[in-house]
Amino acid sequence: MDGGVISQTAEYALRAAAALGRRPEEAMTIQVLARETRLPAGYLAKVLQTLTRGGIVRSRRGVGGGFSLARPPARITLLDIVNAVDPIRRICACPAGRPEHRGKLCALHRRLDEAVVAAERIYGSTTVAHLAAEPAGR
Repeated sequence: MDGGVISQTAEYALRAAAALGRRPEEAMTIQVLARETRLPAGYLAKVLQTLTRGGIVRSRRGVGGGFSLARPPARITLLDIVNAVDPIRRICACPAGRPEHRGKLCALHRRLDEAVVAAERIYGSTTVAHLAAEPAGR
């Protein structure tokens, strides 16, 4: 994790899935996806390969080919996407390594883990369809 609950790779995967979810009936090329998501095409290609292996995205070669969602947007959660590329890691032991914390989390790390659980809950209850339907901005 890069300072947040999810990694940059997971965020890129979410951005790509959201773009695909806005046009679920069409296949999008790497170039179109890179432009829409403002992501580097080379890195995006690697992320999409991982999403394909994870059953989130499918790819088609040839004329009219590209990437599309493997399931309807309403059946793909943000947690599905994150888990396909870089699963969220729970805090299972106190990273400070203090003997008195063995077998249990200290107050700080228990709270941090609770935040991870809350994020997982939100990701698990939000679908690509939700993202596609929601307008940009607040």
